[in-house]
Amino acid sequence: MPDSYIIEVNSQTAGIVVRSQGGYCFFASSDRFYRLEGQLFRNAREAERAARKLINGDVTEAA
Repeated sequence: MPDSYIIEVNSQTAGIVVRSQGGYCFFASSDRFYRLEGQLFRNAREAERAARKLINGDVTEAA
């Protein structure tokens, strides 16, 4: 299993997630996704879902 993944939403790089103790930590690549910065996710797919929700305006679910 890889230690890091690039998260993309609508062909835009949202950031990367890096495996750490307890899950995957999100590092935003632009201000648009900064709200997810430092959040811990169980896996890369969960981080991608959160980034998609954020970009679609569903900020209550993304945080």
